[in-house]
Amino acid sequence: MSSVFGLMVLVLVASTLQAGTGFGFSIMATPFLLLLFEPHDAIQLNIILSLVISVIMTYKLRSEVNKESLIRLIKGSLIGIFPGMLLFIFLDVRPLKILVSILILASIALLIVKINVKQTNTNELITGALAGLLTTSLGMPGPPLLIYFAGAKVDKSTLRGTALAYFVFVLPISLLLQFSMYSISKGVWISTLWTLPFAIMGIYLGQWVFTRLKQQLFEKIIYALLFFMGIYLLLTTL
Repeated sequence: MSSVFGLMVLVLVASTLQAGTGFGFSIMATPFLLLLFEPHDAIQLNIILSLVISVIMTYKLRSEVNKESLIRLIKGSLIGIFPGMLLFIFLDVRPLKILVSILILASIALLIVKINVKQTNTNELITGALAGLLTTSLGMPGPPLLIYFAGAKVDKSTLRGTALAYFVFVLPISLLLQFSMYSISKGVWISTLWTLPFAIMGIYLGQWVFTRLKQQLFEKIIYALLFFMGIYLLLTTL
């Protein structure tokens, strides 16, 4: 019973973070889900809930999505998805995880010292390609988007809406890749039904939090998310 209660609280907090920033559900939820479920069940539950939150939020925030940027990010991801899948199938992804974690931490340092990233069509295609590669190789599309949007000083509303819309496109790919290796268990579906109301509660709570976040504080939260993502990825790989 305590594990069920803990799962509900976890989903509520993680979905609040996702709805408030556009990112963060996986960062918050995955370490704890791995304590409660088998690894493939934890990953599948994470993807399903993240996808549900992203679909609902994208519909609510559709006017805030930068459609031109979204199209370029999706086009770029189509370039990176297949190589990422090959990495996942044929190579040991541990060195890739270590490399990504180091690049994330290095990027945070550059962002903190105010190194800016130009918002160009080419950069968005590259960002999409990297996000697509990390989607199919590691199941982590978020870092390239976070780094690019933070470096380009994108408005928090546009960042959140565009990122969530992008996740609606790439998360089903992650789920299909998972499903090709492991069927989705009855336990995952039951846990999804139990936690879905708390995910929806988190969406509304995250919306409330977002309206009270100043742009500067929002950027600091993004840096913190990147930092914890990089550290978590490094520690779980070494």
